[in-house]
Amino acid sequence: MSDIVRQRLEAKIAEAISALIMKGEIKSPELSTLVSVSRVELAPGNGSATIYISSVLDDASLNQSVEALRRAGGFIQKRVGAFLKTRNTPVLTFKADHSLEDGHKINTLIDSLMKDEHGK
Repeated sequence: MSDIVRQRLEAKIAEAISALIMKGEIKSPELSTLVSVSRVELAPGNGSATIYISSVLDDASLNQSVEALRRAGGFIQKRVGAFLKTRNTPVLTFKADHSLEDGHKINTLIDSLMKDEHGK
């Protein structure tokens, strides 16, 4: 499969899952609508896909939302399959993506270094 086809499929999977989250179709009180799909990594052969979930909330809320998505995995996979209209739907695995928090920490560190540099 070419990289372009793989990227399109990853984007469609992200779009489908994001729509399910935003519309509140996943009925779980632990799932926050403030989470989003940050990226999708499709395995070679399209047998599985890792879905990275990020949030502006704290780590506990993010982990709780990821766990809610894991529990609803069968429902989500069925809906993604209907959206993709492909022969086989990849098995979905959900993981928390802490890159927003890591980026914020790096920006804070750079800002403090810049203040120290200009303060001297």
